[in-house]
Amino acid sequence: MLAKFITLDGIDGAGKTTQLDVIRDWFAAHRLPVLFTREPGGTPLGEALRDLLLNPETQVSLHTETLLMFAARRQHLEDVILPALARGVNVVSDRFTDATFAYQGGGRGLPDAEIEALENWVQGSLKPDLTILLDVPLAVSLERIERSREKDRFEQEEADFFTRVRAAYLRRAAAAPERYAVVDSNRDKAVVRAEIEQVLNGVFGVDEAA
Repeated sequence: MLAKFITLDGIDGAGKTTQLDVIRDWFAAHRLPVLFTREPGGTPLGEALRDLLLNPETQVSLHTETLLMFAARRQHLEDVILPALARGVNVVSDRFTDATFAYQGGGRGLPDAEIEALENWVQGSLKPDLTILLDVPLAVSLERIERSREKDRFEQEEADFFTRVRAAYLRRAAAAPERYAVVDSNRDKAVVRAEIEQVLNGVFGVDEAA
């Protein structure tokens, strides 16, 4: 079986940390090789850029912010994602390019065409085999962010920003339903876990009843 590239995405406060644990448990239970990583980050350069981009003190233009995201992404692809897939190891990334379309595009207003140009240059034809998009109502997202001990540079944005981010995510999911699984993560944890497990079963052809 060819290794799969899976991404987990969604607005801040959607519950990615919790659901990453669900995905880890699923891979462990099925004894499938997997590498977990994140964006921005995943490499020494990527982690340094992450610190810079999330720091509330950082002042940077929208185009520079987007270019830094893609610089981190290219290094991530070359050093981590592509080598793992070539070895037959599945990759699960906490965020990927959908986040750029949602945050820099939807949230900050950068035209999709400009992001697409960078996407094509940096990634070529590579896209995730599956993107699990965690979705929660804006009020839930904002409440969870408010409970954060210290807000990063993006979490400090106003509600209108997150409204646009969420809308961009949902537009992308609606435009490519074959790649996205939109999961309502504002439900009981056991229900959300079961749905994510079902999605993974489908992607990997696992029959739990067998």
